[in-house]
Amino acid sequence: MASKQECLLENGTSSEDEVHHGRTPRQLSASALRKKSDPTLPNSVQNGHLRELLVNLQVVLLGTKLSVLLPTIPLSIFAVYYGFGKPWIFTLSLLALTLLAERISFLTEQISYYTGPTVGGLLNATFGNATELIIAISALSQGKVALLKYSLLGSVLSNLLLVLGTSLFCGGLANLRREQKFERRQANVNSLLLLLGTFCHTLPMLLQYAGDSAVTKDQTLQFSRAISILMLLSYIAFMFFQLWTHRGFFELQQVSEVDGDDDVEEEVAEIGFCSGFAWLFAVTAITALLSEYVVGTIEDASKSWGLSFSFLSLILVPILGNAAEHAGSIIFAFKNKLDISLGVSLGSATQVAMFVAPCCVVVAWIMGINMDLNFNVIETVSLALAVITTAFALQDGTSHYVKGLVLIFCYIVIGICFFVFETPVGEYSETLQTPPNPCQFP
Repeated sequence: MASKQECLLENGTSSEDEVHHGRTPRQLSASALRKKSDPTLPNSVQNGHLRELLVNLQVVLLGTKLSVLLPTIPLSIFAVYYGFGKPWIFTLSLLALTLLAERISFLTEQISYYTGPTVGGLLNATFGNATELIIAISALSQGKVALLKYSLLGSVLSNLLLVLGTSLFCGGLANLRREQKFERRQANVNSLLLLLGTFCHTLPMLLQYAGDSAVTKDQTLQFSRAISILMLLSYIAFMFFQLWTHRGFFELQQVSEVDGDDDVEEEVAEIGFCSGFAWLFAVTAITALLSEYVVGTIEDASKSWGLSFSFLSLILVPILGNAAEHAGSIIFAFKNKLDISLGVSLGSATQVAMFVAPCCVVVAWIMGINMDLNFNVIETVSLALAVITTAFALQDGTSHYVKGLVLIFCYIVIGICFFVFETPVGEYSETLQTPPNPCQFP
């Protein structure tokens, strides 16, 4: 009994709380914005198949507080086919992606109820940053490599500095009279992976300054492709570490406050297994379509609003793309559940840096597009400073609002930097670079 209470206090959880295992921090974070559906209308339908369809529609489309954004999905498609201004298409599509990203998380969670924690963890690892991955593939297909790099970098920076900083700041203010603690082992492992990612992003950038010999772009490209494979292998090892050998480090606790009653309602699946996969496919397809709209209109939106392209793609797109997950992280920080908040921010940043970014390099290689891991000097230095600052802030396993405030200020400084920094037009409208065909005559 004493050991259980000690464990709860170590994780920043009071002994009066009920603990349930099995759901990942990101699933718990996204669930903070969900709402229960009223089954009255579907249950009044006599036909079984029609009733099941209505239940699925109600759960998937209206089972979230972000359902107010549902009209933006048809409005985005309507705006494209009727020739609305591109800034309008960009805004509507980006708002729709906010809703769709949350729904992908929900559907992944529903499927994991049937597959068990290990397969569910793999699903979460695959679809956890599905929005970023889909936008990345869309940008690659249109040859906009710089846009892809900015969106990936922006996702890592927003998770490490904005989301984590806001969570620590709000959690510290809401719990001024007690010390906030979190599981250091999880934070240390994620920080180590992020430092490895920074290492792999820094060396390709430094190659151009190495010695007296001129390093060609082709050499940097080949080096980036090689270390991208190593980064993917390290992420696979990390997943094996997280899901099998050291699951206890990451199997964070879902805490439900008990008001004098020991019986807490268990979470159950709201839709069927096959229905979950069908809806996941449909939502992913719509996300891919709207990502095409965002990628195709971001340059016009940048010119129309007078904002630098780098600021728009580095700051605005990542924030709105994962707004639901970020909001949930902050909500749990208010409740003194920092393990969940850290699991969301650090887990997402690690996945983007160590899986999505090298995966994009490999996919670009397959597509015949020259994408490397050289994110340029300012961008790479911003990433390195963000990772180092975050690692220092989390090294002692405790938190207070000043740590969060420092991380937020770091993010504001980077935001101001890229608000002022104008990317030359030629750098972000890159064309597809396919290798020449030796059989083709000049």
